Amino acid sequence: MEFECDQRKEAANRRKHHVSFLEAQHAFLDPNRIIAIDTKHSTARETRYFCFGEVEEKVMTVRFTVRQEKIRIFGAGYWREGRKKYEEEKRIQ
Repeated sequence: MEFECDQRKEAANRRKHHVSFLEAQHAFLDPNRIIAIDTKHSTARETRYFCFGEVEEKVMTVRFTVRQEKIRIFGAGYWREGRKKYEEEKRIQ
């Protein structure tokens, strides 16, 4: 997987959520990660996604899109909704 990000968005994310986009990449390494479409923020021109994955025993939510075969991260944090979705999916499996 190849990643890219906007440095200004990463700086803002670090200030607000205390998560770097480098750290966020680790959510994609979780073999039980869940990828879901962000229907609220997707458009006809671009589909946006969530990755819910475990990082250091906590569930991280990463907001991203795919551009030119690269994963472009634009938000990440440890949010309750992501943990809930991850745990629900693990129970189903």
